[in-house]
Amino acid sequence: MRLRGNLFRKIKKITACGLILCCMLSLSGCDNLKDKKVVLTTGFLNDELFRIEDSSCTRAEFLVYLVNSQNMYIQGLGEDIFSIKAGDQTMEESIKGDCLSTISQVKAMNLLAADSEIELTEQERVQAGEAATEYFESLNADEVAAMGDITPEQLDLMYQEYATANKLYEYIIRDINPEISDDEARTITVEQIVLNTWTLDSKGEKVPMDAAEKNSIRSTASMLLQQLYEGTDFDVLMEQYNEAEEGTVSFGKGEVNQILEDAAFNLDNGEISGIVETEDAYIILKCVSTFNREETEANKVRIVEERKREVFGKQYNDYASKLSRIFNNELWKKIKINYSETVTTTSFFDVYQKHFNL
Repeated sequence: MRLRGNLFRKIKKITACGLILCCMLSLSGCDNLKDKKVVLTTGFLNDELFRIEDSSCTRAEFLVYLVNSQNMYIQGLGEDIFSIKAGDQTMEESIKGDCLSTISQVKAMNLLAADSEIELTEQERVQAGEAATEYFESLNADEVAAMGDITPEQLDLMYQEYATANKLYEYIIRDINPEISDDEARTITVEQIVLNTWTLDSKGEKVPMDAAEKNSIRSTASMLLQQLYEGTDFDVLMEQYNEAEEGTVSFGKGEVNQILEDAAFNLDNGEISGIVETEDAYIILKCVSTFNREETEANKVRIVEERKREVFGKQYNDYASKLSRIFNNELWKKIKINYSETVTTTSFFDVYQKHFNL
């Protein structure tokens, strides 16, 4: 089975709300340790998964991220999620890769923090220790075992490293506060009738229609547009013909296909577009609102955070690209997602947020 539609959106929501809690860990362009590495299978300490310079990550540390992440997916989507394909990977491979990327970024950011003379205060170390104690005491014996017999001392170090990474991020972006205009962040709301110009093959992959099939779809779009001009209610035709998973959508500039953006942002309230041709659909739009104040204000926040990530990402990537890395590929292959009804913990990051008042 392939990953698509509503399921894909649920997975993105789980990922955004669960594993990657801090925007500094959502950097575009950050290296994935497994994709760019020197692969060695000897010379590692017991249960050592990788090293970045002199910073080491153990199997147990990685399993804390993996177990918490997998359980969030299980709670949201069921245990069968791991056999589903996400592009060319299974969900298991994808989740493992996300966890590896996140924890390797934390390790690299701690190296950059040390070079920048950024360290935790004594109070912050106390908070990390309290978080470690609370999280460890929430675990049952099976959960401790599933995370490689993790110890309170290891959890304390993990929380300290996570807090240091956050502190580094906040330090680097401390002076970045761009003014975002209403026009730049403007979000509009439209209703849409989407007629797809593709089909799915037996593997669930998109296959573009041939010219004759596309012409037939175009004719249908023209017929619908004529009905709209003659007074047929847009909602009625949208309910009957729209092939997108949503009928009403809101978006800002840069969030959708440029052709679709131009068509939408040129509409007035209540106005209907002509036929908008994109790479894989014919679309008719009706503008519900040319300016959604609530969505626009939220978009301003998103744009500011994106600017901050860009600034941080450049400094981080310049630094991380120069670090030496070795990776224990043999140990990596042995790490699997194992579902158990007695292993349900998901609160590692929630406990962090609680003790650091995020």
